[in-house]
Amino acid sequence: MRLPLLIGSFLFCLSTALAQRSGNPYSWMEGNPLATIKAGDLEIPVVDFEGLKPLLGQKDDTVRVVNFWATWCAPCIAELPFFEEAARRYSQDGVVVILVSLDFKSMWDQRLPSFIRKKGIESPVVILDDPDQNSWIPEVDPDWSGAIPATLIYRGTQSQFYETAFDRESLKTAIETFIH
Repeated sequence: MRLPLLIGSFLFCLSTALAQRSGNPYSWMEGNPLATIKAGDLEIPVVDFEGLKPLLGQKDDTVRVVNFWATWCAPCIAELPFFEEAARRYSQDGVVVILVSLDFKSMWDQRLPSFIRKKGIESPVVILDDPDQNSWIPEVDPDWSGAIPATLIYRGTQSQFYETAFDRESLKTAIETFIH
């Protein structure tokens, strides 16, 4: 009699763990996005800073790499492959990469989805649509000038902000300080 209960409990725990591991990359999002850009099978949520705040305030054991970028920013484009490599390389270590697009509204429907497909970006992308940069930039980091690319890496209460473009080695080093 207890064996079916034990097997059922095991399967429930396993399915819960798998759902969390491969689940919704936007599970941090509270409520609905302001909009969703849909292009074929691609769906990109649009949030204001209040909608992005929950992502920046997670206090668990996941290492989050939050990169602020845009398709018109050459240094941003140059470093994107390193973020994609890191997402794949460190996924077993509890690292999650989220790409926060600061693209202009005129680029959302055509350019951004096309760019994501062309570059093979698999990391979750969210569009930040909040014109009041003077209020939200210092909330991300008090010393951030607003220049991109910029990256926040954090785990629990430990965090580091980088207002610079990464190369492969420097991103690896930055992430590994949060893993070890």
